[in-house]
Amino acid sequence: MRAMKISLDIELKDIPGQLVHALKPISELGGNIISVLHHHNRKTPLGNIPVQVVFEIDERNVETLVQRLKRRGVSVLRVGRERLRSSKIVILIGHIVHSDIRDLIDSIDSTGFAEVVKLSLEMPAIDMKSSASLTISAVNEDKLNEAMEILGDVARKKGIMMISPI
Repeated sequence: MRAMKISLDIELKDIPGQLVHALKPISELGGNIISVLHHHNRKTPLGNIPVQVVFEIDERNVETLVQRLKRRGVSVLRVGRERLRSSKIVILIGHIVHSDIRDLIDSIDSTGFAEVVKLSLEMPAIDMKSSASLTISAVNEDKLNEAMEILGDVARKKGIMMISPI
């Protein structure tokens, strides 16, 4: 089995039992649900409820799952196949913007096996050090560790302190 992490955006009718109705085919096809975000307070213009389900499933079963959901009357808006399965968050402290943060991001994104998937930057003043939180995702744990080493090397060359997760 080649398990793949899937992020599925669906819309459900606002009637009891619809969430269970939509999750059952995932279970029937051997899927392992990781998270469910049920946005009952954010109805769509048609009165439906947006739901995001993240799960792992054999990649050969993804199309069958989508067909089963549609036959059940579930609106499937997006099926995201996630090839980047391992993630870590690091903190950078220093003159991040002035030292060209693109170099830091490009050093990871250009590997082909890892990407900076989220960036949050705090810059108190133009002449003060800034801090950034970077989420890096990679195809597996070994490649994630390799990406962290690359990021650490680039950060050191730029005089930026990197706080790695423990």
